[in-house]
Amino acid sequence: MSEFTIRPAVPEDWPVIADFNCRLAGESEGKQLDPVLVGDGVQALLADPLKGRYFVVCREENIVAQLMHTREWSDWRNGDIWWLQSVYVLPEFRRRGLFRMLYEHAFREAQNDANVVGLRLYVEQDNERAHETYSRLGMTRPGYFVMQKMLDR
Repeated sequence: MSEFTIRPAVPEDWPVIADFNCRLAGESEGKQLDPVLVGDGVQALLADPLKGRYFVVCREENIVAQLMHTREWSDWRNGDIWWLQSVYVLPEFRRRGLFRMLYEHAFREAQNDANVVGLRLYVEQDNERAHETYSRLGMTRPGYFVMQKMLDR
């Protein structure tokens, strides 16, 4: 039996998830996020499953990794595309297959939901290790890149 289990996040998990999100921004983009704002955002998602869901990997009772998915409606495909986001694995648990576990769990959930037509995620352009990881899981580059204009709020 594996020492790790996956489960849907529950509202009481918000402090750990918010902390992981702040760590993720610092490690991946060198950004320092407002922990209060992040905490409010995590709690909002956990309170409204229409926004998305978090899955967490636990070792015993401790959360050691997470993945969130949100929904994008595709009129071209008449279904939801799940965006995989806020992926974080504690450093001491990396390179042990936890992201693969989370991804495969999300993929099975998507396969079992007739409204879901695909999975997507953002990848840092220069993160070749991530590109290789996602390719090994069967993900492909669709030929799009993301542009944005964020509102100052």
